[in-house]
Amino acid sequence: MNNKVKTLGTMLLTAFMAGGTEAQAAGDKEAGKEKAIPCQICHGKGGRSTNPLYPVLAAQHAQYIVKQLKAFKAGTRKDPIMNGMAEPLTDADMEDLAAFFQSNRNP
Repeated sequence: MNNKVKTLGTMLLTAFMAGGTEAQAAGDKEAGKEKAIPCQICHGKGGRSTNPLYPVLAAQHAQYIVKQLKAFKAGTRKDPIMNGMAEPLTDADMEDLAAFFQSNRNP
């Protein structure tokens, strides 16, 4: 085994042991925490919905949340509530919200 392969293997193992296998969200989770206050009315505190009508957002991948918010905003995904909620959001707002919800792992 050459040194490059050993070094790469060591780096991957170190990242895995440190919990670094999941991509970091691009947004600011602290800013997202404030922006998420209206979301939590339906989706629950920290995105932990207990109502089957509203999906759990806590620990959801940030990229997925951003993709869905963009689809609601564009109208390519239809929901009478979410289309209106997503319409005023900027890309930065979506990234911040996604970072916040992705970071909420524990109940």
